[in-house]
Parts: sequence; C-alpha cells; structure tokens
Amino acid sequence: MKLPESNAPSLFDRPTLVRRRARAKDEALFLQRAAVDEVQDRLSMVNKTFTAPAIVTPFAHIWRDVLPGAEITADDEVLLLNPGAHDLVIHSMALHWANDPVGQLIQCHRALRPDGLLLVVCLGGETLHELRAALGQAEVEVTGGLSPRIAPMAELRDLGGLLQRAGLALPVADSARLTAEYRDLIHLMHDLRAMGEANSLSGRLKQPTKRQVFARAQQLYADNFQTPDRRLTATYELICLTGWSPDESQPKPLRPGSAKARLADALGTKEGKLSN
Repeated sequence: MKLPESNAPSLFDRPTLVRRRARAKDEALFLQRAAVDEVQDRLSMVNKTFTAPAIVTPFAHIWRDVLPGAEITADDEVLLLNPGAHDLVIHSMALHWANDPVGQLIQCHRALRPDGLLLVVCLGGETLHELRAALGQAEVEVTGGLSPRIAPMAELRDLGGLLQRAGLALPVADSARLTAEYRDLIHLMHDLRAMGEANSLSGRLKQPTKRQVFARAQQLYADNFQTPDRRLTATYELICLTGWSPDESQPKPLRPGSAKARLADALGTKEGKLSN
C-alpha cells in the first residue's frame, strides 16, 4: 500500500539527522537503553503473548536481542511495515524527530492486527529545559536574536492526543524523568553529538556561533542548574505512549443512563441536589 505524501512542514533536516546518528557512539546511547527498560517494564504488565512484533528504531543493534524474531525497521518518513502484519509495534526514541508524528502513528496502526498493541517511547517537552533556557538567554544577550537550537518537543498531554488522532483505542500516556550530570556545557554538547541527538533542525544556524554565546550560556547554566559539587544537571523526559488497534473484544464505555447502581450507594453517602 502506498501512503499519500505528507504535507507536514520539514521541521527537521532528515539527511543531517541520519548522518549524525551514523556517527553516534555506542557507549553514549544510555537513552536508547533506558527506552528498552521502559518497554520491557510495560510489556511485563500486559497479560498477552505477542508472536509477531516489529520495532521502529534508529539503532537496530540496541534492540536485536530484546525481542528475538522481531522485525526491525528504521524510522523513515515511510515505514517499511506491512499492513496488518504485527500484533505488537514498538516505536522507540524517534517520534521526537518526526516531521509528521501523526503519520508515523497512523502507519504503525495500519501495521497492527486487531487488538494489537502500539508502544511508543520518545523524548518529551521537559527534555534539556536547562540547556534551552541558558542558551536562549545567552544568545539574546550577546547577539540580540534567537536561533533554533533545541528541537521543540511535545508535552505529555499533546502526545496522548496524537494516539486518538491516529485511531488507536484505550490510549495511555505517562512519563519518567532521567537526570544526567556533566562537567560543563561543552561536555553536555559533546554527549548529545555522541548519542546522535544534536541539533538537526532545518532552520538551524549554518555558521559558527560566537564564543561569547557559549561562555555566557555556561555562566547562566552554572548559576541556575549546578549541583553542590559544581556539575551541571540535564533533564531527559521519556514519554511512553500505549494504544491498541480497535477490536470488538476490548472494553467499551457504557451508554449514559445504563448504570444499575447509584454512585451515592457505592460511596455510602446521601444523594442531594446541586445548589444554584
């Protein structure tokens, strides 16, 4: 099945993102491994055996031994997943780099069988809020302007809404925060490059940044987000989304007025009229 071309704007420079991921260092991929832990934790709570899983990931080697026999594919704009071929699709640490995140979820939905599970892990809006604040203020002070440096990442509520837009049932969204510590701003930025998460925005600056911007950002970062032992803290928010391909076997809400017991009786209280 050929998917219609997306009209979503190209917020991200995908060729640059692919090149930067190719230079990532395995020892720096702690976020990818944290995503594996999150997925395994959630799957352990699902009372169902999955026999035809698929995994969408930019780092296939991280997942190769997690679910033996799983089909692993890259997070391209068009996913190489066959319609109705899978009872589980995992979309790992890539949705925050998608130019069309709803389109990614719709494609995952199409790949699911009825009552199949989609499980997504991605970075959320609290990620690198310290770096965003320090760099933004420093650039305004030094240059009088502001350029795109850190990808705008969606909030938990917004991402949960995308599951419904993609036609998935029983949507759930939650998050977990990880905190890392760095010697200084340069150490943090080197780590982002090493994990393939450096700036790949289409509108990013194409010329070198003034040293004064980074010097001022380092000072602002240390003034506001420094630990007692003089290290800089950085927040990574992992958001986990789960949704099911609709099926008649799934629980459904009752019709209004179909209840057979009064809420007041269940709570052991008296029912009264609302005051005007």
